Amino acid sequence: MSSLRNIVQNPSASFGKPYAELHRWLDEFAGTERYGMRHRRVRHHQAGINEAKRIFGPDAGPVARQHIISDLLQEGWTECDLFPQDEDHYVRMGLFLTEGTVDC
Repeated sequence: MSSLRNIVQNPSASFGKPYAELHRWLDEFAGTERYGMRHRRVRHHQAGINEAKRIFGPDAGPVARQHIISDLLQEGWTECDLFPQDEDHYVRMGLFLTEGTVDC
């Protein structure tokens, strides 16, 4: 897991540039009245990565995945878990309801 944590810490080091617009887009709903910090259910999944690639180009895919994994780790997700496929799957997985992490 430590290598994964190192990769997700710094997009510039991993991908050569910061991709600020992409990160803003992924977190666009953070802190809004409707979602608060549960905004991750909106774009933090495979469908969100696909949309990011459509909007920002194919190079955005790995950057978006890195951002999402970093946030999922905070939600209690582990590398042993399925990667959420869309908003409904994210919610069914209960990621925003879990606390802590579990070893694989």
